[in-house]
Amino acid sequence: MDTVHNSGDPTVETGGRPLPHPFGGDTPELWTPSARAARAGRAIARAAHGVHWYVTALMGDNAYATYVAHQRRHHPHAPVPTVREFWRARMDEQDRNPGARCC
Repeated sequence: MDTVHNSGDPTVETGGRPLPHPFGGDTPELWTPSARAARAGRAIARAAHGVHWYVTALMGDNAYATYVAHQRRHHPHAPVPTVREFWRARMDEQDRNPGARCC
């Protein structure tokens, strides 16, 4: 069997098949400007969603929902406090035990 080395034609080394695109996807339709713009838009949306999730988690905006989910999962028969009662108890606890917080 004759092997051609460094022929300059990449399809020779792949048995006549074209090489895949180096960034994934081997069909030309994936690399049209509109397809690239759509992927970029989805990537930006994913990044924005991640930033939103991080900031809301950091600020404690989803703390009540997380608490209610925990209560229902681990203590199904215990009464769930209202949002106001939850935040009052949380602030009172932080006032009693400030720990490492900024203010």
